Amino acid sequence: MKNYRRNRQAGATYFFTFCLNDRRSSLLTDYIDELRQAYRKTQSKLPFTSEAMVILPDHIHALWTMPNNDDNYPARIRLFKSHFSRQLPQSLKQTNSISRTNRKETGVWQRRYWEHTIRDELDFNNHMDYIHFNPVKHKLVSCAADWAYSSFLHEVKKGRYAKDWATEAFDNDAIGE
Repeated sequence: MKNYRRNRQAGATYFFTFCLNDRRSSLLTDYIDELRQAYRKTQSKLPFTSEAMVILPDHIHALWTMPNNDDNYPARIRLFKSHFSRQLPQSLKQTNSISRTNRKETGVWQRRYWEHTIRDELDFNNHMDYIHFNPVKHKLVSCAADWAYSSFLHEVKKGRYAKDWATEAFDNDAIGE
């Protein structure tokens, strides 16, 4: 197995993508209350600032800023995934490969995740847009404001976006998963 080297900087902001093992699943939205509880528990135990987030049926995109004295986002990700997985019915936690069985991994989450260190304000803004456009990109809604599992409306209240921002015409090829 490859040993990936990840960039870790205290106080840095990161874009993450976490995917379910079964990309046809809708566990994240079907069990949204459990997911929110897992997120709150993780943030309470290992604080970070949640800049933006979207929860789709099978994956999550998030922008997190680490505390100034802490770069350990892998611990937060492990804790979050673990809290969520433990709350699910046992029947949903089936292992489905010898490799996953040998590692004592459940079938809920993909083993790896996407991480990108935000470089500057433009990079931050592009990823913020990508996160909020994602439900439209996946044709779950026709306007970002219509997706309930997103920080988009919070950003509208802060004045960052107009409520009618991001319809199917938005171009986001420069950023993403």
